[in-house]
Amino acid sequence: MDTLLAAIDLGSNSFRLSIGRVVQLDGVAQIYSIDRLKEHVRLAAGLGPDNVLDEEAVLRAEESLRRFAERIEGFHPNRVRAVATNTLRIAKNAKELLPRLETALGFPIEIISGQEEARLIFTGVSHELPPSTDRRLMIDIGGGSTEIIIGQELRPLHMSSLSMGCVSYTRRFFPDGRITEQRMRKAVMAARREVETIARQYKRTGWEEAYGSSGTAKGLIAVLAETGMSPKGITREGLEKLKAKLIHDGKVDMATLPGLKPDRAVVLAGGLAIMLAAFLELKISLMRAGDGALRVGVLYDLLGRDSNHDKRDETVKQFMRRYHIDVHQAQRVERIALALFDQLGLPDSQEKDELARILRWVAKLHEVGISISHSNYDKHTAYVLGNADMPGFSTDDQALLSAFALGHQGKLPKHMPENTRAHWLALFCLRLAVLLCRRRESLPELPLSINVRNKHIVVHASKAWLRSRPLTAYSLEGERTEWKKAGFNIALEEQ
Repeated sequence: MDTLLAAIDLGSNSFRLSIGRVVQLDGVAQIYSIDRLKEHVRLAAGLGPDNVLDEEAVLRAEESLRRFAERIEGFHPNRVRAVATNTLRIAKNAKELLPRLETALGFPIEIISGQEEARLIFTGVSHELPPSTDRRLMIDIGGGSTEIIIGQELRPLHMSSLSMGCVSYTRRFFPDGRITEQRMRKAVMAARREVETIARQYKRTGWEEAYGSSGTAKGLIAVLAETGMSPKGITREGLEKLKAKLIHDGKVDMATLPGLKPDRAVVLAGGLAIMLAAFLELKISLMRAGDGALRVGVLYDLLGRDSNHDKRDETVKQFMRRYHIDVHQAQRVERIALALFDQLGLPDSQEKDELARILRWVAKLHEVGISISHSNYDKHTAYVLGNADMPGFSTDDQALLSAFALGHQGKLPKHMPENTRAHWLALFCLRLAVLLCRRRESLPELPLSINVRNKHIVVHASKAWLRSRPLTAYSLEGERTEWKKAGFNIALEEQ
């Protein structure tokens, strides 16, 4: 039986409610998000110089929590967890205000420590990323604090919560919205002094991947991508370009910053200063978006889950059941696609292993769209895989699955998210597997083989087999024409 869990994150900038459905599959529990609410309360903006939270901010908080309360009315208390972060941690009148907020929500509220916040953020982001043995750096810039974590698999190694956030820094250094070189320099230097306290230990431990979670990182990624300042993720160069633009404009000009949401614009300057400081002190080269964050960590804490299973495998199983996939056909296509992939002669690497996983998953899911309509089912499949909530899969993973699904038959996709020779060759293996399995019958052995050299592919097949399969032979000729458009030369050699 499915179980519903609810997590409420009372952040310094935004309040968030996430409701997750727990599904048991082969003895493994998985959480699917079924509802989310987000409100920009800007709680930290109500903190005075004496760290007393003003009445106006408290009223905004109460109104938001009453709306949340309606959504989770009837939930068992054991299945709801509400956590408050930096602003209520430091507010001197938090104890007096907490009963009011709990009455509005209808459930207890925990004011968690910075370390606990960091732990939950790491748990949340880790559960939404593909499993890896690599060490990962995670940075979450909130409204009043910034959490920086290094962890491996599901175990955090270093956790820090620093007293700086996008709301507090914007109020401190850009109170009237005016951005100057001197103000930005002071903001960056103040943030660097904070990060400097942990930089040596973090750099000594090291990491292979860096992720930014929550609104500041995602807002920066959107702006940098839309303006062309950084084509993928966050880079120091992109941050420096954005800083220079803000200083030149003297303000956050939304008309010239596509991708920037209004609620994020008011705290962009402070968030940018903190992120740039982290890049400078920790020598970060590239940061990608990490989904999940605190609220998802709270959900998994509620669940008490501690598993090293690849959630992507679990998700694929769920999708196969949900969309009534022909399991036998999926297995045929998967087996042949992977057998052909092994013949490509790609050098052993982590990238090759990950590409093989993508090929395996899309082989299993390439007929998802048939449950919607057989006509143009490849387009339906591509849309579902690109837009559905797929726990464990990153946005980049889903974009690649979608491209492969769109290109598994018919015309080749015009765009491949990872535009490498290996990715195009993997797609060729998938197309060939689908072509060979058109009769939906098991093949006792692989009737052809392939040799690859640069962009020249030779398909070897017996003359007798080809003559007995005129439709297959015709389709192979069609592949030659289609792949020529992509710059590949395919030759069919009869033996």
